[in-house]
This record gives sequence, structure tokens and C-alpha cells, in this order.
Amino acid sequence: MRILLVEDDHHLANTMLGMLRDGQNTVDWLDDGQQALGALTSEHFDLAILDLTLPRVDGLDILKAARKQGVQTPVIILTARSGLDEKLTGLDAGADDYLTKPFAMAELKARIRAVTRRGSSVPQNGLTVGQLVLNPDNGQLTSGGETTTLPRSEFQILHYLMRHPDQVATRRRLEEQLYGWDHGAESNALEVHIHHLRRRVGKETIRTLRGVGYLLDSQAAARVTECP
Repeated sequence: MRILLVEDDHHLANTMLGMLRDGQNTVDWLDDGQQALGALTSEHFDLAILDLTLPRVDGLDILKAARKQGVQTPVIILTARSGLDEKLTGLDAGADDYLTKPFAMAELKARIRAVTRRGSSVPQNGLTVGQLVLNPDNGQLTSGGETTTLPRSEFQILHYLMRHPDQVATRRRLEEQLYGWDHGAESNALEVHIHHLRRRVGKETIRTLRGVGYLLDSQAAARVTECP
């Protein structure tokens, strides 16, 4: 999952980055409201964690502007503003959840799971396409009756493809899921990860559209009977 973290407290942000990345997440961090508004309205994220008191543009204004432009990205407000009126204002502006500081990281992670599960209609027992079942909480894939824990990169790719079955995912979109704004990946890394995934779910399940990207074929996924 690709997360946008908007937080101008650098110490807190660095702590959160370590904890959020200690899982199956790619996390991009911004500490400026104007930059955050641009990122949220122009790029794809699975979730945004948004502070309210930010340089240049207030977080509440970011949220209102993004929703006005049709951005549906789930947003969790994370702020020191703890008054009931402020909470109601944030939720009415389009936030999916509202958590006040100080907070426990375990609670934030639980709220992330709840918000993303609700937003993507992922059932409690995992994401299912055909005979493939992927558990977003622990990265485990069940395919053909066998269960394995996917490496982070393979999980990121398959998670995105299974959330958008029979839809083309461009190379750029998948690389964003993997690396965010970190451009240090080797040029053929995506192809290597796709190759390994096909060994797990079947070559026909993940199709290549040359020059465009990749597609998870739900009909082929329904025919998976055993791990290759």
C-alpha cells in the first residue's frame, strides 16, 4: 500500500516512517501543505495521513480542496486539535477518521486497517480474486491451496493488481506502489518481481500488455489449482 504522510514535526515523522514502513507499505513524506495538496490531487495513494497545522496551507484546507476536486483517497487526520467541534469539522470536510496526538502507533495501524478495508471493500479474511487470496495484514498469499508469505515488493504489486482485477496497471503506477518517490530501483526490477509472481500464481494470471503495463486476469485466477 502506498501512503502519503503529511507531518511537519520531523522527529515524529521519522518515527512514523520507520514504523509504517516496517510492513508492506511504501510511504512518501511531505512537511509542507502546498506540496501536500499538489501530491494528493495529482498522484495515486491508497491512504493519506494528514496533520492539520502545516506551513503554507492548513491541512483542513488541503482536505476540502482535494474532495472538491474529486479525490477519493482515504484520509486519516492526525493532529493535536482535540476539541469535539474540530473533530466534527474534520469529518464533515471529508476525513475518513480523526486521531488526536499523542497517540499509540498500534491504534493508528488499527485505524489504517479499518479505513483501507472499508474503502476497498476487502473482506476481513483477505482480498480474493478467483483462487487467489491475499491477506493485507501479514502479506500471505494462498494460491492453489498453498500459503506463502510474499516478499514486500511482490506483495505490493499483487496487492495493487488484485484490487484492480482486469484493469491495466501501467509500469509507472506499479513502480509508484513499490518505490514512491525513491527512484533508486534498477530498470528491470519490476520485470523480475513480475516473473517471480507468475511462478506463484501462474503465467496466464498476470498478463503483459506490451508498451502499456500489466493486468491480472480474473478468469485465469479462477483456474489456478496449484502453485506452479
